[in-house]
Amino acid sequence: MSFRTLDALDPRGKRILLRADLNLPVKDGRITDMTRIERLAPTIRELAEKGGRVIICSHFDRPKGKRVPEMSLKPMQAALATTLGREVAFVDDCIGAEAEAAAQALTDGGVLLLENTRYHAGEEKNDPALAAGLAKLADAYVNDAFSAAHRAHASTEGVAKLIPAYAGRLMQAELEALDAALGNPQRPVLAIVGGAKVSTKLDLLGNLSKKVDVLVIGGAMANTFLAAQGHGVGKSLQEAEMHDTARAILEQAKAGGCEIMLPLDLVVAEGFAAHSPNRVVGLDDVPAGMMALDVGPATVAAVKAKLATARTLVWNGPFGAFELAPFDAATVAVAQEAARLTEAGTLRSVGGGGDTVSALRHAGVAERMSYVSAAGGAFLEWLEGKTLPGVAALETR
Repeated sequence: MSFRTLDALDPRGKRILLRADLNLPVKDGRITDMTRIERLAPTIRELAEKGGRVIICSHFDRPKGKRVPEMSLKPMQAALATTLGREVAFVDDCIGAEAEAAAQALTDGGVLLLENTRYHAGEEKNDPALAAGLAKLADAYVNDAFSAAHRAHASTEGVAKLIPAYAGRLMQAELEALDAALGNPQRPVLAIVGGAKVSTKLDLLGNLSKKVDVLVIGGAMANTFLAAQGHGVGKSLQEAEMHDTARAILEQAKAGGCEIMLPLDLVVAEGFAAHSPNRVVGLDDVPAGMMALDVGPATVAAVKAKLATARTLVWNGPFGAFELAPFDAATVAVAQEAARLTEAGTLRSVGGGGDTVSALRHAGVAERMSYVSAAGGAFLEWLEGKTLPGVAALETR
């Protein structure tokens, strides 16, 4: 994939429309997690310090084309200003005369925040008129919102076709990390996929089984595979209707030369609760009244051994109910080993997806991996091998 980065853009004196993801968690009017602003800041600073006139647009929540006061981007203005250490102006719309006047009033190094793009119904419909209205504000477009790149919206795809388009530093880092993980990886490649249901990760498992050398399946979805092979899983969460599909995935992987690793042992408990009485059992020893909430030490040891021979790791989903102690043990142990190997320089580790980010943070290794994507749905669709419209719009043609 070839795309233009900020290295190809001289922003001085130019109005730059920057697509950000400011869909931050807000409670009682206060931002509870500043991560996305902090990760966006380097791109804004670079453009502004080089004399660009930065116009930030973003969606926030799901107002569905209506002006919902509690879904305004106005609270982000002060947070951006504090993080950037410079003034940030705000305008009450993202297109139209008022937005155009505010954009024209910017001077070199100035920063302007536009109101929620989803206040316009045309945003999610990729309406050409809205895209044109956004393009009218700027001389160039920079997309730094990989997390919204799986949506073909006016601010992510439509406008990128109307004015010169570039990837911001956050987008660039994401795309380079993903390319190193699956596009042109160092082999062997090991993927860890967890989660509750096989049915929600069919495309993911199908794509990865063609791309990686070893596929480790954990989480409750592993129970479905074990049950499909005839193991009793007690009252563990599993999808009986997906047994044929699970067997087909195993056959497809075998035919393609991909080794599938399923749990060798399980940690079972009577109830889904922290510190519920538990014990380690073999695959054919799960009591009828108990459920698997984590994989056991033999599985952890086997995964660590495979990691030692891998050069690239792609991780999506925890091994167990990591939010409940002690059923976080396997996820934490494997995560810490992956971080150790990453720091030793023998492993490139890329993780992503909501639960994965939380699990890696819980294990204390999120900053020690090669790259952790906070992009959620976009990261998952990329793992599934799908074309992301917001990325495709940046490709040099």
